[in-house]
Amino acid sequence: MAIPEQFYTVQHIADVLSPVRVFLPSPAAAVSSLLYDSRKLSDAGNGLFFALKGRRNGHAYIGDAYAAGVRNFVVAEGEEAAAALPHANVIVVRDTLDALQTLAAYHRSRFSYPVIGITGSNGKTIVKEWLRQLLSPEFRIVRSPKSYNSQIGVALSLWQLDGTHNLAIIEAGISQPGEMQSLQRMIRPDIAVLTNIGPAHDEGFASRNDKVAEKLRLFEGAGTVVYSPGYLHGMAVPPATTRVTWGHGDAALQVLRHERIGDRRCRIYGRYRGNEMDITIPFTDEASRENATCCWAVMLAMGYAPAVVAERMAGLQPVEMRLEMKRGINSCTLVDDSYSNDLASLAIALDFLRQQHQHPSRTLVLSDIPGTWGREDEVYEKVLKLLVNNNINRLITVGEGLAAQASRFRGLRHEAFANTEALLEALPGMDFHDEIVLLKGARVFAFERISQLLAAKLHDTVLEINLNALEHNLGRFKSLLPAQVKLMAMVKAFSYGSGSFEVANLLQFNKVDCLAVAYVDEGVELRKAGIYLPIMVMNPSPAAIGLLLRYELEPEVYSFSVLADLVRELSNRGMTGYPVHVKIDTGMHRLGFGVNDIDKLASDLSKTNAVKVKSVFSHLAAAGEAEHDAFTETQLAAFHGAVSRLSAALGYPFIRHIANTAAIQRWPGAHLDMVRLGIGLYGIHNAAKRSLHLQQVCTLKTAIAQLRIVPAGESVGYGRKGVLARESSIATVNIGYADGYDRRFGNGVGSMVVNGRTVPTVGDICMDMAMLDVTGVEAREGDEVIVFGDLAGQAAAIGTIPYELLAGISQRVKRVYFYG
Repeated sequence: MAIPEQFYTVQHIADVLSPVRVFLPSPAAAVSSLLYDSRKLSDAGNGLFFALKGRRNGHAYIGDAYAAGVRNFVVAEGEEAAAALPHANVIVVRDTLDALQTLAAYHRSRFSYPVIGITGSNGKTIVKEWLRQLLSPEFRIVRSPKSYNSQIGVALSLWQLDGTHNLAIIEAGISQPGEMQSLQRMIRPDIAVLTNIGPAHDEGFASRNDKVAEKLRLFEGAGTVVYSPGYLHGMAVPPATTRVTWGHGDAALQVLRHERIGDRRCRIYGRYRGNEMDITIPFTDEASRENATCCWAVMLAMGYAPAVVAERMAGLQPVEMRLEMKRGINSCTLVDDSYSNDLASLAIALDFLRQQHQHPSRTLVLSDIPGTWGREDEVYEKVLKLLVNNNINRLITVGEGLAAQASRFRGLRHEAFANTEALLEALPGMDFHDEIVLLKGARVFAFERISQLLAAKLHDTVLEINLNALEHNLGRFKSLLPAQVKLMAMVKAFSYGSGSFEVANLLQFNKVDCLAVAYVDEGVELRKAGIYLPIMVMNPSPAAIGLLLRYELEPEVYSFSVLADLVRELSNRGMTGYPVHVKIDTGMHRLGFGVNDIDKLASDLSKTNAVKVKSVFSHLAAAGEAEHDAFTETQLAAFHGAVSRLSAALGYPFIRHIANTAAIQRWPGAHLDMVRLGIGLYGIHNAAKRSLHLQQVCTLKTAIAQLRIVPAGESVGYGRKGVLARESSIATVNIGYADGYDRRFGNGVGSMVVNGRTVPTVGDICMDMAMLDVTGVEAREGDEVIVFGDLAGQAAAIGTIPYELLAGISQRVKRVYFYG
């Protein structure tokens, strides 16, 4: 996170934390960064590592942090042995998370300027970002980066506070009872704001009212509170000097009505303290109207004149919180985070960049950071430190502020441009090749124009992959596993259509234990992209054994012929002890040694030292279906019997695994030593999705190429199958069966979503196009169309499964990866 106004010494921090005991060989050591993840150590030399306890105990990674250069640690009582490191400062506390929050609360207490705290179910981040836009003419604002609103995120957000700011805006998010007390203790807001209340995190509370009551704890001690009574159902709000309510009905800011102005603007009429007033915003949807009204109320509570509020509301900009990764020109990867630029979001984007291993070189295209106002030297020295810590190889700067700092960056390959137009003019002659390029620019620099030139030119249909959702789903399945159980992630078939190394990179970063692919060439591509995890190949062909060995891939052995081919090649190369995964057929009857083959298999394995069994596994045929539970029990019994016989014959331990996605949830007794997680990662496993609150990862989108009015009685498409019963508005969209949109979706079987409305297909699906009936829907050429939102529902419409829809999406469809 961003560096605070001044360094703390380790001794100072120890005094703040009131530790159980300390070991401080260097008490004057300076601390400027708070660390909690051994994978994210961009400022190790001045970092303080908090060994937090979760499903994975942070004390297990102290050695990794020490090896990376960290010399200051906060550990929990009873875990001192894990921190027995030479020359390290160690502060021992009772609870490391509480210690992190105590330090954040202390740091916040050092600043007397106002703090706005925002909570709610939806809209927190939008309201925070819009308030920054609306209040920035008067205030130098520090805010939570992106959606850092958790027990850890709030602490890191507050760590940014320093004397160069005079207003802070901090988000607070909760998911279960008791969490807001800790957040309120850290934030202690002067102005507390409640946004929308919806179903998010309802599952963590006995009732919606219990959730609201927990959120309202943020209001305790606040001098000003802003909320909508409509979400409180009569619940009491902690006392405050100033109370501004908003909404329909009985509210201080009473919303009277709204009206659309053209396609893209909306006027909202209201009454405040007896005076009628209105604002116009450049958005029309209900959520934007509500979020803008909340901001309106905050500004009125802060004493802004209605005319000033109206003027600034008209200029609100969209909030783009997504950091996108996509294919770039000349074998590059493009990371696009080009809608805001400050130290905190730059640190987050650089951390994401450092996680990527598919290219040898990292390039940053950076704009001036707004609001430096006479402190350029301080700000850009911090920027330099971030660049060095994150191993940036090439720096391209845009803006006069950065150009004036050119001497500071002389240790880097640096190219400076006065403005975006100058860079755009030079771009065709610049060499971008086989590198990862991060675009990080403030909105005023319009870096989207640079993105358009550096992105690979593919057609308008895209598959969006939400990496946050994938991480969320992975965490939900991990939460079902005992700590000692390993996890293998299935990334075969281009990660179920969602991409190969991009998904594998994320899984590697999140410390899954190994990956599985279907064929050797898939594993080779992952190795070339910097994936170093163990990779099991499920169908290793004899012709590809050389490549398998060259790239240290681990074969599945499912037949005597596969075993013989592998042993022969290894023996010819003089190789011994090569890891293999033995597949047992316990009833799936697809691949594997039969249970009657075990004695011969054990004998053959015992006669060679070319291979060593790393794991023995099988596949459950119907683990997710209760009516087949008796069959699953039979499979489990057969597997345990085969494993026992192999173990006795081989005389050494190996990993046992049989649980797939369904079994991870339904058959905890089948977790054994390792589980294999596949389609559940993508949030479309029906039973698990409901009970584990999984999030769908992939959304297929396209765009309207043309709109036309077609008279009643006319037909649409090949074979004249789409005959219109009425005059209709027909939208032709840029997707067809060559993109993976199945022909069975034609003639109204399939549907897509246009501007929030579900519309049917018309006529046959073409190779590159499909037609939709958008009669009565406000639509324009170029509008976005959601093809697969509800994957399970779409699959059911044509009698298939979501796996087929995902795996069938063509490689010509652009994949866009984002954190949002």
